[in-house]
Amino acid sequence: MKDITYKGDADIENIPSLKDKALRINLNADIYGTFAEIGAGQETVRQFFRAGGGSGTIAKAMSAYDKDFSDAIYGIEDDKRYVTEARLRKMLNHEVNLIEHRITRDKHPNKMFFSYANTVATIDFAKKYKGHGWVGIKYQVAPGQEYNDIVLHIRFKETDARLQQETLGKLGTNLIYGAFYKYNQPRKLLRYLYDHLDQDQLEIDTINFSGPVFKDVDNRLMSLQLVKNGMTDAVMFAPDGNNVLPARVLYKRNILTLRGSFRPVTKVNMDMFEKSYEMFIKENKVDKEKTQVIFEITLSNLRAEGEIDEQDFMDRAKLLCSLGQTVLISNFQEYYKLVEYFSQYSRARMGLAMGVNNLIDIFDEKYYRHLSGGILEAFGKLFYKDLRVYLYPMENKDGSLTTSENLKVHPRMKELYKFFKYNGKVVDITDFDTSNLSVFSRTVLKMIANGETGWETMLPEGVAKLIKEKSLFGCESEEVMHKNLN
Repeated sequence: MKDITYKGDADIENIPSLKDKALRINLNADIYGTFAEIGAGQETVRQFFRAGGGSGTIAKAMSAYDKDFSDAIYGIEDDKRYVTEARLRKMLNHEVNLIEHRITRDKHPNKMFFSYANTVATIDFAKKYKGHGWVGIKYQVAPGQEYNDIVLHIRFKETDARLQQETLGKLGTNLIYGAFYKYNQPRKLLRYLYDHLDQDQLEIDTINFSGPVFKDVDNRLMSLQLVKNGMTDAVMFAPDGNNVLPARVLYKRNILTLRGSFRPVTKVNMDMFEKSYEMFIKENKVDKEKTQVIFEITLSNLRAEGEIDEQDFMDRAKLLCSLGQTVLISNFQEYYKLVEYFSQYSRARMGLAMGVNNLIDIFDEKYYRHLSGGILEAFGKLFYKDLRVYLYPMENKDGSLTTSENLKVHPRMKELYKFFKYNGKVVDITDFDTSNLSVFSRTVLKMIANGETGWETMLPEGVAKLIKEKSLFGCESEEVMHKNLN
């Protein structure tokens, strides 16, 4: 019998219950695998046991809690840590190898093997550390096929260990179900990880897809989805294009950050980076070997032209990666939020490289009206850390330069600015290339769009060639231009 509907009814997506998800997996006679969970109980496999019919699905469920026992099974990590991506991947590989070794294909020709694993630290008794973990699945979507991987890092937001355990069980069930039944829609798979969960329970700050069914998935684009969907405030990817855990990159590091549109990255961007880096590593409290440079793009910057253009985002990402840079995509419009974020991972000296206009904006009160303490509260969060701003000059129409010595802020902010300037929180980049002062990304982009020449000289070495070869930012490749001319 057809359901009754009315003209004013809203479309509501039917989200399967956790029991239904687990039961669908359990009742599929061909899905067969193991559960290995360390640190938060056997919370995911419990969902499958409770759903019923798991005897044909659950080959093994284990939890090697004791560290010595765990090391005996999976080996000892170089850093002696247990809640790491390396540990998770060892668990997944070990368990899959066991299945392949112990279950013969002759007897089970139709089985699709999988291994689900997590290694987690829940909140401590003092409630100082809320807890985090790595969760993943290695699985097949056809018998004997090459394996696919989905690996993600989570941060718990709840302040009760029991609640965190339940949250982990729900997430794990969503992941296994999504891996088998939503792998052809990876963006939706991401959103479905939060089925029956709220974003104030859990943060997913890193995810990587690999394997034959994900051969067309760019993990940088998946990173962007995490921020767009509100699953995390910031994601990071390395020069190789894979997402990396920010904590791993930033932990106890000196951090130098350059924020920009990088649309495309120009000589002025690289000059600002190179000159500020030279100054930064000469600071007393900065260890060159423990310094991390971050190129940051904010979500508001990506939305500058309206809705986020994902192709445009990918073009910027490819260029920055080609220059060997680590990229942060953040939801931090204000600089103080960015510094607060970095401060979670490091108390070492930090640096912000920026242009004059960016610094003037920092001293604009309108950005801090939502704070009870206004601009003073923001500056307390921004400058109380061991932080320094490296200021790149701006060339005026008359040929003069605006530097930290003569820039003008609002009269009410004048004394506050003088205080930070006097205390060495703002320093000028003096050894800059004057020929770069007239270079602007928007000019380059306009020239590319209009099919003009000459923009190549405004970009770092090799970047123009890459733009042409990859047809980035709407630039036609030389092959296409040749065809058009003929």
